[in-house]
Amino acid sequence: MGNELFRTLFYHPQVRRPFWWITSSIYVEIDGKEIGVVHRRWHLWRRVYDLYLGNKQFAVVENPGLWNWTFTLKDIDGQVLAEIDRDWRGFGFEIFTDAGQYVIRFGKADPVLKTGPASMIQELDVSRPLTLSERAIALALAISLDNDYFSRHGGW
Repeated sequence: MGNELFRTLFYHPQVRRPFWWITSSIYVEIDGKEIGVVHRRWHLWRRVYDLYLGNKQFAVVENPGLWNWTFTLKDIDGQVLAEIDRDWRGFGFEIFTDAGQYVIRFGKADPVLKTGPASMIQELDVSRPLTLSERAIALALAISLDNDYFSRHGGW
């Protein structure tokens, strides 16, 4: 519809990802101040991540296996907060390139707020909307997922 949806004039999140061996962490900073972190927990076959806003954990991702490319962020009660999907772009594209396409679905806590063309799109049902800082941490999770599992340059 041509409406401005998001502007990052004053909100410039940056991510910092130090070298890692087995588990990884990615830090989200605004103006040099750390606001959150994503820690990967080691597991033999599951992809497990803990998401923190400050020192408080607000979400966990426990992906059931190596072939599942959907990562659901859940709160402490197991309620859905958001979802990250890595889209399959075709055999040739996946084999011969290192580019991935991700979709982060934040959903809506209140379906009544959907109007116009957006009312035809099926939204993810979430228990509560994420704050802007929590969304920045979810974006950092998508970056970490790509580096940990899908990029040929993971960990470096």
